[in-house]
Amino acid sequence: MPKFVIERTIPGAGSLTADQLKGISQTSCGVLKSLGPQIQWVQSYVTDDKIYCVYISPDEETIREHAKLGQFPVDSVRAVRSVIDPTTAE
Repeated sequence: MPKFVIERTIPGAGSLTADQLKGISQTSCGVLKSLGPQIQWVQSYVTDDKIYCVYISPDEETIREHAKLGQFPVDSVRAVRSVIDPTTAE
């Protein structure tokens, strides 16, 4: 199943409290449950003004539907073509 990276602009994201992040996560998980097992949230990286999310999904449209239902912003959705890390150099 394809993996995607989603970029979301959320001003002040890096200052969100643990409770606020929990609420966002709960909303996301609720929407994911309603969409079914074909879409999975892997993890997200919170920076000062953006959140970068990694999802496994059959297609971009399913990711955008998740964002619409959860009322999450979406700046871009990019399919992951390869994964590299330090072991790639060996």
